[in-house]
Amino acid sequence: MQRGEFPRGTVRQLVIESDAIANNMLGDPTTRRVDVYIPAGHDGSGLPLLVDLVGFTSGGPKHTNWNNFGENVPERADRLIAEGKMAPCVIAFPDCFTRLGGNQYVNSAAMGNWADFITRECVPMIEAELGCGGTGKRGVFGKSSGGYAAMVHALLYPTFWSAAASHSGDMGFELMFAADFAHTLRRIDKRGGTIEAFIEHFEKAPKIDGSDLHALMILAMAATYDPDPDSYLGIRLPVTMDTCERIEDRWAQWLKWDPLEMLDEHGEGLKQLKGLFIDCGDVDQYNLLYGARRMHRALSARDIAHVYEEFPDNHSSTDYRMDVSLPYLTRVLSD
Repeated sequence: MQRGEFPRGTVRQLVIESDAIANNMLGDPTTRRVDVYIPAGHDGSGLPLLVDLVGFTSGGPKHTNWNNFGENVPERADRLIAEGKMAPCVIAFPDCFTRLGGNQYVNSAAMGNWADFITRECVPMIEAELGCGGTGKRGVFGKSSGGYAAMVHALLYPTFWSAAASHSGDMGFELMFAADFAHTLRRIDKRGGTIEAFIEHFEKAPKIDGSDLHALMILAMAATYDPDPDSYLGIRLPVTMDTCERIEDRWAQWLKWDPLEMLDEHGEGLKQLKGLFIDCGDVDQYNLLYGARRMHRALSARDIAHVYEEFPDNHSSTDYRMDVSLPYLTRVLSD
């Protein structure tokens, strides 16, 4: 698309020295960059604050970079605000990339306490610096792993966040993860037969293999949902390494983090939100549509107000859906 001429906001670069993620077993740095968008004509004071949690393999600053054939998120916000479709807001883009390729933004003994990083360090720093956000004026959004995080943060921290938008978020773990364990074991076998050998090969390879990257994602999920401090980088799989048989007690630890499974304990808190938005492509290649439909049905059965949409597309290159979610979030947070 051709970029239009609109009043341009500014992007400030802040830095956090994090205590929250100092527990990580990956050797990941605790010094983290946070890009912050401030709309044209504003200094941030009094505006709602949105936090963009990006998907797996990405980092927040990627969304402020130049984007070929399209807008980055600050440019998108400039346009939406100029067109009168979106209320002015501050948007934060924290760098939460990890050695294992990404983040689910929850606390983990292996990955680091990323939920604490967001809620106890990142957001308070931005609000103190700019005078934005605060109780009733904070929203979180993301796609894929970030969409998962937006949903989980809404479930776990409904008094901290007041609105959330989950684009194609991870829901329904049985459908999206279980079939990948055999693939992951095949890649591990091909790269030396152990998780340590696999990661060593991945990190030394001159070119990233897409199949290896997908296996790395499963290892990252293992370090997130069922970390083992006695294993290499805290990673253990919920299947046997030779026959891929499910280890039920380990798989049960994963399921505790499935948003669908979390509803029974935490669903009532969602009624405190000013807004909850969920969408998914109707041909999502990771089977996330079915989890999204189940979530929509479960929320409706509990009389939890939300907006649910399906759109004609798959999981890839769907940032254009922010044209729907960002105006929604700023509207409910500005009320």
